[in-house]
Amino acid sequence: MPRALFIINPISGTTRKDNIPRLIKENIDTTKFSYRLAMTEYQGHAARMAREACADGVDIVVAVGGDGTVNEVARSIVDTDTALGIIPCGSGNGLARHLMLPPEPRRAIHIINRCEIHALDYGLINGNPFFCTCGMGFDALVSQRFAEAHRRGLATYVEKVLSEGTRYKPRTYTIEMPPDREKLEPETFSAFLISCANASQYGNNAYIAPRASMRDGLLDIIIMEPFDLIEAPQIIMEMMNKTLDTCPKIRIFRTDELTVRREAPDYIHYDGDPAMTDADVHIQLIHRGIRVIVNPEADKSKRQPNAIQTAFSNIFNDISDLRAEILRQTPSIQDISRFISRL
Repeated sequence: MPRALFIINPISGTTRKDNIPRLIKENIDTTKFSYRLAMTEYQGHAARMAREACADGVDIVVAVGGDGTVNEVARSIVDTDTALGIIPCGSGNGLARHLMLPPEPRRAIHIINRCEIHALDYGLINGNPFFCTCGMGFDALVSQRFAEAHRRGLATYVEKVLSEGTRYKPRTYTIEMPPDREKLEPETFSAFLISCANASQYGNNAYIAPRASMRDGLLDIIIMEPFDLIEAPQIIMEMMNKTLDTCPKIRIFRTDELTVRREAPDYIHYDGDPAMTDADVHIQLIHRGIRVIVNPEADKSKRQPNAIQTAFSNIFNDISDLRAEILRQTPSIQDISRFISRL
């Protein structure tokens, strides 16, 4: 009988996990699995337990938490026969949302019971595994500020985006492709951020790469060119509506490997975890390198917008008024943050 380990992070996201053990006990199919539960006690504990489980031949390790917990578990079982399961309990849930896994724990457990396992892609940035996105520039800086914050959740993230965005200066980057690629000549340019996407979104249904796939053997490379403050609301709207690839400030190409050279050491992020690295950044894709329990009924063509997307759409339906207000009198960061945080 296959063995499963549920690794529960009790402090991930913004809600308590007290009822998760009971829900697992009530809903897991014990005719298919033997299972045990384990609680994380410190940062990195999930990774340690996942490595030990993998070495012990455990068939499935289920990450119960947010993107950080999922990344810890996933990076510990890549290139093995152990499969990743996810019960999303974080504030962003980027990988779970991309895979169309239900946000309700009971329904997520039922997906695990069905145990449909696919081999999917993952990425490496300077040797650090990522499963949704990695990047540098503005989103890496925001990841660092978010990690330093005492509060989690969408409101805190929006606050960091707004407070840092008004003073952030684009950086200069040079992209180099491997010598066996058609694009041989390095290209140097100024950019607000560079994101390398294995999956379609950051989390909270913010689609940085609407067409990205975890099955195609390629990363979607998104270059966001510098833009004016007045253009920011439209860019946010396009990200939430899965149309960012149509924005004139966005350049996208696909590859399985690249090197980005910066002028100095700076932050990167991998699945939202920030790190300071050397100026040169190497990114590559590992094709079908991780086994993942997927939702066999996921159908993105029938996906309905969530409350956040609906709220953003309602706000930006009146985009001309918002732009007029920005032109007339630029509101404070606190005012804008309070406005968007009501979503």
